[in-house]
Amino acid sequence: MFCLTSKLVTTSTPLAIGVQTRGMATLKDIRMRLKSVTNIQKITQSMKMVSAAKYARAERDLKSARPYGLGAQAFYTNTDLIKAGEETPKPGTLILAVTSDRGLCGGVHSSVAKKIRAIMKTDPNAQNIRIVCIGDKSKAMLARQFPQNILMMFNDVGKKAPQFGDATAVANAILNSGYEFSEGILIYNKFRTVVSYVTSELPIFGAQAISASPKMNVYDSIDDDVLKSYYEYSLASLIFYAMKENACSEQSSRMSAMDSASKNAGEMIGKLTLQFNRTRQAVITRELIEIISGAAAL
Repeated sequence: MFCLTSKLVTTSTPLAIGVQTRGMATLKDIRMRLKSVTNIQKITQSMKMVSAAKYARAERDLKSARPYGLGAQAFYTNTDLIKAGEETPKPGTLILAVTSDRGLCGGVHSSVAKKIRAIMKTDPNAQNIRIVCIGDKSKAMLARQFPQNILMMFNDVGKKAPQFGDATAVANAILNSGYEFSEGILIYNKFRTVVSYVTSELPIFGAQAISASPKMNVYDSIDDDVLKSYYEYSLASLIFYAMKENACSEQSSRMSAMDSASKNAGEMIGKLTLQFNRTRQAVITRELIEIISGAAAL
């Protein structure tokens, strides 16, 4: 009988200890997590510094790029293209989604995709809309949901500051795609301040819509070759302007996101340090109690 009792005691003791310690982090686990969070904080702080330097350059470049977009918009306004586009039928609509290949910048890219999803959901002629994705982020968000509407996609955007040659390549690819559209929308993030941006739209028009504008006669010496050349240049200018605005918004948003991540990592490091110290103190106290209890038993 005493043998059975001893067996029951020896087999039940480890189970009781296991139940008490289950779910409790050991000193090694806390130390490893504390080290990993500290390393993450170093990475986010470095990314914040890099984004701050890139943001300063992007803001400086944006000032020189804004006349390109404002000049093209003034041409469309003076020729009443926007009003004409609202009245004429829409055989085809083109949407340009301006994003980049890089993430960790808040909701910059998702806001563009969200706006396009809203347009595709509410437009009755959604099957005639074609989407041009500039950057991998817009491709990843839209290609799965609207695979039949994707006209073309562009990669390697955002690693370097956008240049006018990049916008020219996009404009030439659109013009040589064979897709005829009467009007379109350029969706991008417009930079406002360091901590704010707004997802905006720019109207773009096809060559036929420009040639049929009601106030084109206000410009002298306009023939087909001149109109075609200016149409290609204005489209590239609008794309270049949108890419610059989006790049500045992206860098400022990434800087804010990395700053918030660094602060959150700092708070987590403080909590983990406190937990580590309390756990270590508990381990030391338990070991002292065991030593004193053993010495008292002797």
